[in-house]
Amino acid sequence: MSTLTVLGDFAWDVLIRTNSKLLKGGDTFGEVMLSPGGSAANVAVWAQRSGLDTRFIGKIGRDRLGQLAQEDLKNEGLETFFIQTNQQRTGSVAVFVDEQGERSMVSGRGADFFLLESELPKESLKATKHLHLTAWSFFADPPRASARASAKLAKASKASLSFDPSSFQIISEIGLKRFLGFTTDLGIDILFPNFQEGQVLTNLSEPRAIVRKLAELYHGALIVLKLDAKGALVYENKKFIEIAATTNNLIDATGAGDSFAGAFLAYYLKGKTAKESAEFANLVASWVIEQLGARPKADKALKRLLASANRA
Repeated sequence: MSTLTVLGDFAWDVLIRTNSKLLKGGDTFGEVMLSPGGSAANVAVWAQRSGLDTRFIGKIGRDRLGQLAQEDLKNEGLETFFIQTNQQRTGSVAVFVDEQGERSMVSGRGADFFLLESELPKESLKATKHLHLTAWSFFADPPRASARASAKLAKASKASLSFDPSSFQIISEIGLKRFLGFTTDLGIDILFPNFQEGQVLTNLSEPRAIVRKLAELYHGALIVLKLDAKGALVYENKKFIEIAATTNNLIDATGAGDSFAGAFLAYYLKGKTAKESAEFANLVASWVIEQLGARPKADKALKRLLASANRA
């Protein structure tokens, strides 16, 4: 049985990156590519690449993109449990990356949004040591009920739980009070917000104040606040740990937070400290933002980094 189970979305990213500013009604050159994604699947892949036995649970369409999804995760060495359906298509996301590397996304409601509690592999969830969820499984119902049920099953079996808030904009759209009501009672042990999500969740703007407040809201959870070009801030047992950034060479921010979470969990669940885990995760995420796509193929530099993690 895998140490880490990640439940949630697999989606194909239609990534569009412009080389210059695109004017309204205008035209420009850039890159257009189809690449595997989905926040939950990305976390699972990066944890597996970083040397942690990982299982992914998700729902896909019984279509060509669904077949490709299975092939993709098989090639990554992941153990998978896919629920397949004829009722919805495999998820897809339009990812717009501007000339400065910042990304915006429009997510379609694919099969992953229709995961039902009755479809969960309950025995597998009871057996996992750690479960990771993303807020993409909480923004609508379904799949919210199934995500909450999976968390309760795992926690009842003494597993630990991590969570990524995923989208500051959608948290605002569904309402802060509702979102906190969906998530603060689950017993989350590790929280991975970025700065904008931290702001929305706390109505604060100073990083140390944000992590203190989040630790209160999530009952003493380990808080790992991702600060992009400023690195990260870890808050553990009422102590702050600052993690310096390693690069400012932003090409594409797509999937950077997912790679950070996957790499962090791979280190942390093997017994490394939160500081060591965040430092390693920062190195992985720094490599990701210098490439196109959420999980590009590894070059020699990344292979050396991941090899060090596999030996850790």
